[in-house]
Amino acid sequence: MNISPVTLSGRFIQLEPLSRNHIEDLNEANTDPETWKYMLYGTIFGREKMTGWVEDILERASKGTELPFAVRDLKSDKVIGATRYFDIRLKDRGLEIGGTWYSPAYRRTYVNTEAKYLLFRHAFEAMGCIRVQLKTDARNTRAIEAIKRIGAVQEGIFRNHLILEDGTFRNSVFFSIIESEWLKVKRDLESRLYSTQ
Repeated sequence: MNISPVTLSGRFIQLEPLSRNHIEDLNEANTDPETWKYMLYGTIFGREKMTGWVEDILERASKGTELPFAVRDLKSDKVIGATRYFDIRLKDRGLEIGGTWYSPAYRRTYVNTEAKYLLFRHAFEAMGCIRVQLKTDARNTRAIEAIKRIGAVQEGIFRNHLILEDGTFRNSVFFSIIESEWLKVKRDLESRLYSTQ
């Protein structure tokens, strides 16, 4: 599995390796404190906190177990959020997609569908993954529905899985797509994204 930084381009968005050069754009896209409600980092708001968040993610990436991306909308040429591969397990040929957030104006649009399509395609077809997992807070119904829409299979709930910054015990809902399911998921996503173009 090659986990080197890579740019993934679609018709509507581009996923580019996260860098410090994205801090200003990400801070500008980060207009809704609710974005972070179910995230593990606490609320990231303002340039100082965004800088700290990017630095933390880049530090994790330097250890070789994460691969972060800035999400660029090609129509506006603006960076509108971020996502990443993490928990990369070379021996088991698996990883997780997560840490995903977008500017509120781009939620429930083509952005998340194409971002996940690009990430899944690269994971299965270029990196040789046999399993890609996702998880979210059990209270985050918007994320749960978005994950189901992309074709991931719900596997179960890990109760009291994580403790959030505010001390809340988080139940995490786990989803995955495995290698044998990818072609069908790929066709479905391509149909949704590109059939009317």
